[in-house]
Amino acid sequence: MSETIKLQEIRENIDAIDDQILELMNSRAKWAEKVAEAKQGSDEKVKFYRPEREAQILRRMISQNSGPLKDEQITRIYREIISSCLSLEEKLTIAFLGPEGTFSQSAVHKHFGHSVTPLPCETIDLIFREVQAGSADYGVVPIENSTEGVITHTLDSFVDSPSLRICGEVDLRIHQNLMCQTDDWQSTKRVYSHQQSLAQCRRWLDMHLPKAERIPVNSNTEAIRLACKDEQAVAIGGQQAADIYDIKVVQMNIEDQPNNTTRFLIIGEQKVPPSGKDKTSLLLSTTNKPGALYHLLKPLAKNGLDMTRIESRPSRCVNWDYVFFLDVIGHEDDENLKQALEELQQKAEKLRVLGSYPKAIK
Repeated sequence: MSETIKLQEIRENIDAIDDQILELMNSRAKWAEKVAEAKQGSDEKVKFYRPEREAQILRRMISQNSGPLKDEQITRIYREIISSCLSLEEKLTIAFLGPEGTFSQSAVHKHFGHSVTPLPCETIDLIFREVQAGSADYGVVPIENSTEGVITHTLDSFVDSPSLRICGEVDLRIHQNLMCQTDDWQSTKRVYSHQQSLAQCRRWLDMHLPKAERIPVNSNTEAIRLACKDEQAVAIGGQQAADIYDIKVVQMNIEDQPNNTTRFLIIGEQKVPPSGKDKTSLLLSTTNKPGALYHLLKPLAKNGLDMTRIESRPSRCVNWDYVFFLDVIGHEDDENLKQALEELQQKAEKLRVLGSYPKAIK
């Protein structure tokens, strides 16, 4: 068999498989429409987006994946399929920290796919307000970065938004890139970027651009817009923003930590049922007295719960009083966490379950 004939046969097989994939995707979409019809016949308030159901689908696909596609590729493909099918039931509006091209928008696409209506917001607290007002179905907010730590504005916004809950989380690998109009980036006099990005590239900037002024701005997209108008300036940001604003990437992956990752939370109003692999976030406060924090944490250890994060913030009610934000493994409906919450209710001055939600899927 000649090479030309062999290639033709391979391509014909691929075409036949593509035909099957297309037929199956449309079949799946038709069943999604039937789900919408069934839900619309209910008297209850309809929630088409089900975070726990989506997580279960993705985990099942990963568990059945035999390659050669990697698990992350399978997850990306299925998120888009789910996103497209969900849009036939209801097109979601997602608020995020804008403008277009930010890492927050990348987190929206990673979690919800591209078949949603984006709603860029100027600040984190505005994202909370848009969701609370019903202008957005969900919001995506940064909560912590593996290099620079917690995002305090997000924690404070939870204190001020008692009706909103956490419905999910997404981990986004952050690659920072240096961008400018020319290739002569070494002679730059100004570096524009968001404060977080400047901090994540601190050592690289110290080594390669020690004399350049570092100017923090509201977003990396704003930094790129400024750099486009200034021939003696560069910007730091993501590839998506570079593509949108057609600016040269002159140095790639300049972040100091090779595993630089930002964790984002999905905020909404719904309580999410258990998915099988969940996380619960709590807000706690106690009186300022010796051993108070120890007594708050004791019920978690007593009930065998794994605490993965704890942060404190000023209560803004009384000087030197604090509220604590905790993440624990498990769902609030799990028996051991139920028991711990009952005990915490008796010990804490204030206890609020911010949400139970599926753990991030890579």
